[in-house]
Amino acid sequence: MSVREAAVVAPDPQVDGAEPAQPVGDPRPGSGRTRRRQLRFIVIGCVVAVVLAVVLFGGIGTGGGGSGTADVAPGINSYAAALLDLNVLAPADSHRTPNFELTDQHGVRVSLAGFRGKVVVLSFNDDRCTDVCTLLAQDILVADRDLGSMARDVVFLSVNINPFYPQVKWVKLWADQHGLGRVRNWVSTTGSVPHLEAVWKDYGAYVQLDYANRTVVHSTELYFIDPGGKERAIGGFGVNAANTTLYAHTLAQMAADLLPAAERGPVAGPITEPPSRSDVTILGQAPTFVLPSLGDPRAKVSLASSRGRYTVLNFWSSTCTLCRQEMPHVEEAYRDLGSKVAFLGIDVADNAGAARSFAKATGVTYPIGFDASGQVAGTYQISGLPFTVIVGPRGKLLMRHPGALTTEQLKYILGSIVPSLGGGGSFQP
Repeated sequence: MSVREAAVVAPDPQVDGAEPAQPVGDPRPGSGRTRRRQLRFIVIGCVVAVVLAVVLFGGIGTGGGGSGTADVAPGINSYAAALLDLNVLAPADSHRTPNFELTDQHGVRVSLAGFRGKVVVLSFNDDRCTDVCTLLAQDILVADRDLGSMARDVVFLSVNINPFYPQVKWVKLWADQHGLGRVRNWVSTTGSVPHLEAVWKDYGAYVQLDYANRTVVHSTELYFIDPGGKERAIGGFGVNAANTTLYAHTLAQMAADLLPAAERGPVAGPITEPPSRSDVTILGQAPTFVLPSLGDPRAKVSLASSRGRYTVLNFWSSTCTLCRQEMPHVEEAYRDLGSKVAFLGIDVADNAGAARSFAKATGVTYPIGFDASGQVAGTYQISGLPFTVIVGPRGKLLMRHPGALTTEQLKYILGSIVPSLGGGGSFQP
């Protein structure tokens, strides 16, 4: 039985009506219902101009999250828990989650109670978002794959948090654009603005509206609900979600840990390990390198040249189709932020002539090193191209992102962690 069939209630005629001329104001619902734990809101704007995120990597490797000690679950160590900003509820704090009925991306009325018997990972997402919610979408795609056969017992349930675009067509379009339309256990819901407001209030979701630009700033918590309908853990997504393979594995593992023991199995993907002095785990010391410049083999491109600055390393090749799509986005971010952030391209195991033509055709102007043998890519354990790494001013590795990034995503990530861009304050690994 498919996820949709399991949760069918009735069609909802309200959602596809005319868009309201006067959307709901800032509800500022606070905590909603009473909880026996501290809410840890990570407030994110889904426009680059409104960056209110905090750095989430401070606790990794120290046994604590940015807002206290991250909790562990049976299959999750403290380093992975910090990446997920995990708060596992004590039995006394676990409670049945408020039910709600909304309409999914297929126009079918669904309820939270209709998914009883499955693990639910509940999130609140902006159906017009181009940065942080899109990073979560990439994580869910990988987490769903990592779950394997267990995915049939897990539902990734999203509630629309943008009242300017409440129609079904918008949540469906967003899901399709970000690859979630093909995920059978992804359920993206919306409803009339009053119905959405009620759900936000019940779950303590913070929503701030910008009427002029029709955009929202919202909290970014993940709620892990067990098959009996009880909330068992809370996580968060933000800049940490850009570490796709690590974050997705932990997300999948937390969901798997809530399944009955007989239905549990191994979760694929890499496990977050504690950092060492020189490795490629988060907050490990980034390996140094010196490469010939792609444009002038007599010149050198090195990581040491950007010491003291946040540095974006973008691994690519002229044979990579996704790289051709991504590199203009990286170049745009460089032109906007390159005075404050260093950008280095690394061309991997490529033909030098083809690579130079490729870089010229895509308009790249930041320095590019020629990694002819792929040795640097191997040292950084690059699993595929494109791949982006961010290194802190003291040489610590802050982010590993496999796959393409858009300008909005990259600027959001950098804007959240680089102090000179309004981000992470004194945290300078």
